[in-house]
Amino acid sequence: MNEEVILIDSDDQPIGTMAKLEAHILGRLHRAFSIFIFNSSGELLLQQRALHKYHSGGKWTNTCCSHPRYGEDNAAAADRRLNEEMGMNCKLEHVFSFTYKAEVEPGLIENEFDHVFFGSTDDLPVLNTDEVIAYKYMSMEQLETDLTLQPEQYTEWLKIVFKLVLAQYNKNFNNG
Repeated sequence: MNEEVILIDSDDQPIGTMAKLEAHILGRLHRAFSIFIFNSSGELLLQQRALHKYHSGGKWTNTCCSHPRYGEDNAAAADRRLNEEMGMNCKLEHVFSFTYKAEVEPGLIENEFDHVFFGSTDDLPVLNTDEVIAYKYMSMEQLETDLTLQPEQYTEWLKIVFKLVLAQYNKNFNNG
């Protein structure tokens, strides 16, 4: 399947589409979303990416990430992909957006305008093993420590967005 991403300008306005791999080779700015699911204990659900993924295979990352299809709303895309990858459905809330650019493998650059969604559920995932090989729950404190001690175990985008996610987590979920 030749997936396409939505190319955008710096204001997140669509300017075209491009094959996903080509966009990553050329480092073109495109639309994405990231999902962070927390359980009732406040732990974050992490996934380990399948080994055969064309980048970041075997690395741990947030619950789910992907790209909306052309003409697809970000929230609808997030719902769709959470179900496709993790076999889960839960209410998602858009929390913030940010842009980042990072080399994820030699010759592959993520340049994304990323829409971040939070959700909360105690439902367990039913993994699509073509996408995900394992999952685990971690407290935000444990994850913060592990990102410092073992950064090579995690995706570049998780390392980049973590402080923003932690600030929103503390504001939204950890306010006593």
